[in-house]
Formats: sequence, structure tokens, C-alpha cells
Amino acid sequence: MQDRVQQSVPGNVHDKVAVLIAGPTASGKSALALAVAERIGGVVVNTDSMQVYRDLKIITARPGAAEAAHVPHLLYGHVDAAENYSVGRFLGDAAAALESARAQGRIPVFAGGSGLYFKALTCGLAAIPPVPLEVRAAVRSRLEASGPAALHAELSRCDPVAAAGLRPADRTRIARALEVVQATGRSITDWRHTGMPPLLDTARAAKIFLAPDRVALYRRIDERFDAMLSAGVLDEVRALAARHLDPLLPAMKAHGVPWLIRHLAGEISLAAAAAEAKKDTRHYAKRQFTWFRHQLADWPRVDPALALDALMRAIGR
Repeated sequence: MQDRVQQSVPGNVHDKVAVLIAGPTASGKSALALAVAERIGGVVVNTDSMQVYRDLKIITARPGAAEAAHVPHLLYGHVDAAENYSVGRFLGDAAAALESARAQGRIPVFAGGSGLYFKALTCGLAAIPPVPLEVRAAVRSRLEASGPAALHAELSRCDPVAAAGLRPADRTRIARALEVVQATGRSITDWRHTGMPPLLDTARAAKIFLAPDRVALYRRIDERFDAMLSAGVLDEVRALAARHLDPLLPAMKAHGVPWLIRHLAGEISLAAAAAEAKKDTRHYAKRQFTWFRHQLADWPRVDPALALDALMRAIGR
């Protein structure tokens, strides 16, 4: 069923201090952010968890030098793939970007598809202490050896509240919850009650969720991946694979990366790798629709073709 789309972005149009552009992958967020920033003298701030990685330019469709030549782009490609970039670190980087934009008299235009980043910006973040490397390594080793269901059962014994809110197949969140309770002795749900305050007041931000037609979006996802192959994404992934990084690192799980690594290793054909990568990306887009609908329900959902005009009205330009 087609999503119900609003055609306007409500709010006080005279005092917007930020623009927030979210949406599923391949919905046109980067192009819209560039257009908005050009019109208002703004600066684009990355709000996508994969576009932060230096090694993932083509496969994440990261804006490049041509876009940066028009308006400044911040927090793109500034993290090495060997690092485990977190929401907390993003919030710290975003605070610095926000301060830089304000010092220059520019309106920050946050654009991306990572719902947790937008939620942290607008709702704050729990102050969970760093997990010791040895604890993280032990949990990840058991995850690889026994699988997520076994770890979910373990989590149910030591942190039933957190376990009840997670699917037994959710590898990343199960491992994270188990790491936190083992390292701190407290449930991850307890830590979420205290922490970093929000950086932005959504009442003073023009916010929007791009909601394209699903069929058209899925077609664009497929076409974009084909374009990535033509643009040399295999060489990009080959260079990443040559680093022999931990496969559980976020950058190693970017959509398309695992399948293309398998192709480069001779396990599957390029056609099969591309088909699976496209399927994973379409499924991810579907989850993005669902997540925003439940977690940030007050964000106006707008057809991409109408989004620029809607945001200009909201900003008062």
C-alpha cells in the first residue's frame, strides 16, 4: 500500500535554525540537501552511518568534490573503515559541525538515512560507558561461533528486559546489549534514561521525510547499483577486502560489500552478488520507512518532487 504523503511542512517559518532531511536510501536526500543549502547559504551535514567511512565512497553514493564545490559538506568520509563509529561519536561530531555552521552564519542542513542519528540529534542519547575491548572481542567471538539465537538466550538470562525488545536474529543489537550488561552490570535500557541532551529543538527545525513511491524507489535502487558497478565499485571493495578487517565492523557490512567480497573471492558470480546486494538494499529501504513511521511519527512525509518547495515554505524563503 502506498504511504500517505503530506504536501507541506508545518512550523514557525521565521526562526528555523536547522533543516533535517531524512528518507530511505536512494530517495534523493543528497540532491535535495544540496539544493536547499544553495538557496539558503547553508552547509550540508552528513547524517548517514555509512557515508562517514572514507573507504566507502562509491558504494554509499557519497557526495563528492563536485557537490562540495557548491556548498560545504561536513562529516563525509572522515572515518577509517577499521573504526567502529558510534551514535555517540556522531553526536559529538555533529555538535562541532553545528557550532562551525553557526560561527559562519550558515544554516546546517542535516541529510541522511540513519534514523538513530536523527533521533540522537533531536531526542538526545544515553551515556553508555565505553565497553572494554576484551569484553567486546569475547562477545563477538561467541556470536560468530554460536550465532545470534544463542546469544539472545544468554541475554534473556542476564538482561531479560533488553532481550524482550530484540529479535533473536538481530546480531548487532544483541551483541551490543550483551556487551553493555557484561561491562557495566547494568541493562542497556537503564543507561538510556540518562545521557547526552539533544542538540536541536525540532520546533525550530524544518524537518522532512522523503516518501517516494515504493515501486519507483526499488527501481532506482537497482539502477543505482548497476551505475555503481560501472563507476568502479568492485575496485573500491577489492581495496577494502585487502585490508582483512573484522567482518563485524560496520563498514564491512555496508549494503553490497559482503556480497561483492564473496564474488571477488570466487564464491559467487557478479550477477548473483549484484542481485543479492540489490535485494538487501530494497529490504533496508522498507525498514527505514517502518522505523521512521514508528520512531519519529511527527515528521512530515513528503513526495520528493514536492520536497524542495515544502522546505522553502517551512524555512520562510
